Amino acid sequence: MSETDVSTAPRPLLLADGRPAAEAWSLHPGERHLNHGSFGAVPVVAQREQQRLREEMDRSPVLWFATLPGKVAAARTAVAGFLRVAPEDLALVPNASGGASVVYANVPLRPGAEILVTDHGYGAVTMGAERLARRRGATVRTAHVPLDADEEQACAALVAELSEATGLIVLDHITSATARRMPVERIAEVARERGIPLLVDGAHVPGLLADPMAGLDCDFWIANLHKFGCAPRGTAALVARGPLREELYPLIDSWGAADPFPDRFDTQGTVDATSYLAASAATDFIETTWGWERARTYMSELADYAERVIGDAFAEVMGESAAVDVGMPVGAMRLVRLPAGLGTTRLEADALRDRVARELAVEAAFTSFGGVGYFRLSTHVYNTAADFEYFAERCVPQLAEWARTPGVAP
Repeated sequence: MSETDVSTAPRPLLLADGRPAAEAWSLHPGERHLNHGSFGAVPVVAQREQQRLREEMDRSPVLWFATLPGKVAAARTAVAGFLRVAPEDLALVPNASGGASVVYANVPLRPGAEILVTDHGYGAVTMGAERLARRRGATVRTAHVPLDADEEQACAALVAELSEATGLIVLDHITSATARRMPVERIAEVARERGIPLLVDGAHVPGLLADPMAGLDCDFWIANLHKFGCAPRGTAALVARGPLREELYPLIDSWGAADPFPDRFDTQGTVDATSYLAASAATDFIETTWGWERARTYMSELADYAERVIGDAFAEVMGESAAVDVGMPVGAMRLVRLPAGLGTTRLEADALRDRVARELAVEAAFTSFGGVGYFRLSTHVYNTAADFEYFAERCVPQLAEWARTPGVAP
């Protein structure tokens, strides 16, 4: 690696006492965690708060569950403040897919209608749309959006697939497999003009965008707090605006069923809701330690550096550029093309992820789009340039070897 490469690396973030940021997390010291975008990592302070809440729950379960709806409502208000939305528009759900399932279970859809998705959509959410279509006698139409499409081109590709039959649009805010934004604000305007409900999957958005719904007038928006927001796993938001929100009910019928939206989501019986209650401990930790704006800037600069270093390493072993032209790039997420033959399908990409974790002690994301495999990197405040330099020096040559050796690649 050249001196020029090293000189462009952002300086690592430190805790207030000068320790490395990673010491605020409990990640395995013998592993490199380069896949925050998939499963996140929870700061120790939030882990401890969740454990404290669990102990409180188990010491006095009768009192705990009798007062739990009020606790959830308070947590919901805190999450709404972080996302800059009105508390009365937000319900807490276990994950973004769960929020999509709520919409699919309640949104009106006539027989013969079409559900518009894109070929960048998250697989589980798209499968939910397909199941909804089967239940209602509808069909799913898939819009192809080129990976390098800019905002104008992506918008045109989506609008071209709309018709009188379109009864629901499902669109990613930030895509999972391809690490790009979609023109959700512009599609929302079109959808509103045509009276078509729009579900925006913002699973990766909290923590990456300061004001996620600024200028976004959609019917439903779902997002995970346990990715870049670092909340305990099982914490997500469902934001609903407009007339259809009163049609939304939790997937579990409980004693809050007669309450208005979103209060009815606060009562879900005997469930462990401590992930909701500890969410603000995580988001507040980032804010008080560095500030979210500084954290986002660092993550973006580190992603720029990591993309260059790893892209150069792959280009050297591949004999050609590994750079990827992503039309609407995202701050903390990037794509680098893999050697031919690696990770060309979702199943192959997942197998590659698992093998790299087992054999190379690196937690990394591999994705595919259009029959091409990619390394999808994502950064957070606890990552440093050294993490990605390690991947370039140790993992890239091994991945190239797997690609060259028949029958060895996952």
